Amino acid sequence: LINPVKELSKASYAIEKGLASMSRVDKILMAENDIKDPEQPVSVVFNEAITYDHVWFRYGEDWVLRDVCLTIPKGKTVALVGQSGSGKSTIVDLLPRFYDIQEGRIMVDGTDVREHKVRELRELIGNVNQEAILFNDTVFNNIAFGKENATAEEVERVARMANAHDFIMQMPEGYESNIGDRGGKLSGGQRQRISIARALLKNPPILILDEATSALDTESERLVQNAIEKLMANRTAIVIAHRLTTIRNADLICVLHEGRIVEQGKHDELYALDGYYTKLCDMSGE
Repeated sequence: LINPVKELSKASYAIEKGLASMSRVDKILMAENDIKDPEQPVSVVFNEAITYDHVWFRYGEDWVLRDVCLTIPKGKTVALVGQSGSGKSTIVDLLPRFYDIQEGRIMVDGTDVREHKVRELRELIGNVNQEAILFNDTVFNNIAFGKENATAEEVERVARMANAHDFIMQMPEGYESNIGDRGGKLSGGQRQRISIARALLKNPPILILDEATSALDTESERLVQNAIEKLMANRTAIVIAHRLTTIRNADLICVLHEGRIVEQGKHDELYALDGYYTKLCDMSGE
């Protein structure tokens, strides 16, 4: 009788475990989405600039962004630098409406982002983050995720541009190889290059790079940085970087401190000010 009794006790434990999981999943499925489409949406047009107009934002009680004013002309690269917690990631999260601001406006070509359909707005934007978002699927499907009916030729072309084709071909089944949960079968640099290939295939006019190379070793960083330079060509890019060497050539560098933009300009101008940016460069040894 011992074994059947053991199995019975295990079964009751599995049921309780399943019920706990079900309640957590239900909580997510039933969650209210605060980001809603407007009743009369305006079509998205991006020919001129993205504008942050006196933006104030908070998650709870304390303001994370305070009176942020910033203009990002089409085709330019803007870098955001500053200490952890200064509001860099929050600025880029507000553009695709992951959150809505409390005061001020964020505009694309003079139209408030809250007047556009969320899906249309997000189709303009490609993201490459510090932690690549990958799925337990094949290399091909992970790259093709951003574009419907992508062909094998298109996927291979962007993989070559992202310096990913060589390591993909060394995998047991090439582009049909499974990369595991969250890309667990790949190294950090390989995951980033798959993520960059996906962004290249989507070909978005606006690109957000959030600490895309900060978690990589030197060799991987060189390959990823090379891929990012190809990705950024002829695109409007917002770059967050801790390693300041990666953003020296940006058209505009914005220094954030406690939710405010305290300095703006090119690398040489900001370094000559002997202010916040100079301290950041000296602390990082760059």
